[in-house]
Amino acid sequence: MLLNAPSVFAESKPSIKVTLLGTGNPEPSIQRFGPSVLVEAGSEKMVFDAGAGTAKRLWQLGIPLGNAGPFFLTHLHSDHTVDIPDIWLNGYVATPYGGRKTPLEVYGPEGTKNMMMYLRKAFDWDIHGRERGPGKPVVAFTATEIKEGVVFNRNGVVVTAFLVDHGHPDLTPAFGYRVDYAGKSVVISGDTRFNKNLIKFAKDTDVIIHEVIAANPKLLAQSEAVRGIVGLHTPPDDAGRVFSAVKPKLAVYTHIVLLGNSSFPAPSVDELVPLTRETYIGPVVVGEDLMRINIGDTVSIEKLTLPAH
Repeated sequence: MLLNAPSVFAESKPSIKVTLLGTGNPEPSIQRFGPSVLVEAGSEKMVFDAGAGTAKRLWQLGIPLGNAGPFFLTHLHSDHTVDIPDIWLNGYVATPYGGRKTPLEVYGPEGTKNMMMYLRKAFDWDIHGRERGPGKPVVAFTATEIKEGVVFNRNGVVVTAFLVDHGHPDLTPAFGYRVDYAGKSVVISGDTRFNKNLIKFAKDTDVIIHEVIAANPKLLAQSEAVRGIVGLHTPPDDAGRVFSAVKPKLAVYTHIVLLGNSSFPAPSVDELVPLTRETYIGPVVVGEDLMRINIGDTVSIEKLTLPAH
């Protein structure tokens, strides 16, 4: 369903609203921004990862940067964190798209505090000027480094972090997240290959938002580099095995990586669901930027078509 007005969503009154802010990867694509998921539950507007373009997508939804958060990082790869400075610094501007009055809350793996501290140093000149400008905002953040388990519990919203396997010892720790609210739930996989711990924590969730990768088979056979990239992520048949074990009401693909070259064209988006059907017969869709999933007594999908501000 194509909608032009976000207010239409109020009629369905879902317990949890999930909006895909970005479904892409490091490629600088205008169709698929960097990975990011907005989860609205009760009074909380939680954002999971902040890939390139996250700030723009939030404002497309009419959400001021100053009102977004807390932010939960699955891991510290730049394609999942690069928009943090934009959201943090411009969130304090005294404009309709800013207006933050409290510190930006950031939760993430070991290294998150260091990242935020060095962002503060990197933008010291900028911050110094802002704090002496209109309104004299205190440009602040809180950074919490997490371990597996409940990492957030506020206003009836519970966020549980769980370890996933990003495929290389140097890429640890990496986390997925489960959000529970009013008897409903959504799971965000983060970057991972097939992972039994994810299955354990995601069991019987309403919706699972999962990454996916697919490569041209001939390219995969001849390229060690491509095999290395695929080994860090989850091909559709492995994702299907996850979904078959979890049994969600809906599985949604994000962080979509399709690998090919001039000799061996990349698989198309349209091939992802048929490839998944080799191991999973349940409901699955390929996510798009600004796709919204409403989780209530039923699970429904709507695609927002919103003008840029």
